[in-house]
Amino acid sequence: MTNLILPHGSNELNTLYIEDDMARASMLSASTEMRRLTISSAAAANAVMLAAGYFNPLEGFMNKEEALNVATKMLTLNNIFWPIPIVNLTNDSNALDYTHGEEIALQDPNIEGNPVIAIQRIESVSKLTDQEIDIMLTNIFGTNDDNHPGVKNFKLQGKHLISGPIEVLNYSYFTSDFPNTFATAPQIREMLTKAGWVKTVAFQTRNPMHRAHEELCKMALDRLEADGVLIHMTLGKLKDGDIPGDIRDAAIRRMVELYFENNTAIISGFGFDMMYAGPKEALLHAVFRQNAGCTHLIVGRDHA
Repeated sequence: MTNLILPHGSNELNTLYIEDDMARASMLSASTEMRRLTISSAAAANAVMLAAGYFNPLEGFMNKEEALNVATKMLTLNNIFWPIPIVNLTNDSNALDYTHGEEIALQDPNIEGNPVIAIQRIESVSKLTDQEIDIMLTNIFGTNDDNHPGVKNFKLQGKHLISGPIEVLNYSYFTSDFPNTFATAPQIREMLTKAGWVKTVAFQTRNPMHRAHEELCKMALDRLEADGVLIHMTLGKLKDGDIPGDIRDAAIRRMVELYFENNTAIISGFGFDMMYAGPKEALLHAVFRQNAGCTHLIVGRDHA
């Protein structure tokens, strides 16, 4: 059995998806009696990443104190390295009425009818001040310019921050729209084990790979004497003008078929909305690819 690198911050992956069918059905039934909140696409993607084990060892959405600490110091409150706050922000002022310990049903904004994607147990609800938002923006993105796509999207999510653990009931649209590409962190680990890889290079992309990307992957394989490369594409929402996921997926698959040797590349994808957060996002990607079992990460300009 292949011994893969340990997950980030723990010895075992903490996946927040409810695997048991009966338990999921029971929670979905119970959600009809809960207050409901249609969350942002970014928060829904965060829920998917938590469910899939990529955000191990987090158990849910951060509170204000932890979000600010992560933004400024890249540390959770229990001193685990984390580069970007994982938050559930909303414009809904009714969120301030939620009570500690209450369970609410989080609705998916990306699927028709807004089905429940997760159940969140409320720990706190805080309103961010303009100064606190500015601190987060400048530390995450290096700017607070509204023309920056990440800044613009962050501000649109709202000022009310809802913290607390979550239990996730589905992977949103990723399993239906990308059935052969979307994979969880445990599934990636299973792929690497099946391939017999121990040293794996991960390459993240939100675009079809061009010649330089191909060469970077092959150089890394050669210089690191790695067993293979995981081509791990962003499947979530992108800024206007970026290449749609289905086209990117097809292009990458054709490139690997033509230009990579057998058993040197695995194609997969993850359910995350691109943040365009530069170096901080590159570090976040390094964290969740460690959780997927990869030992090395190729960092390019794709995070900008």
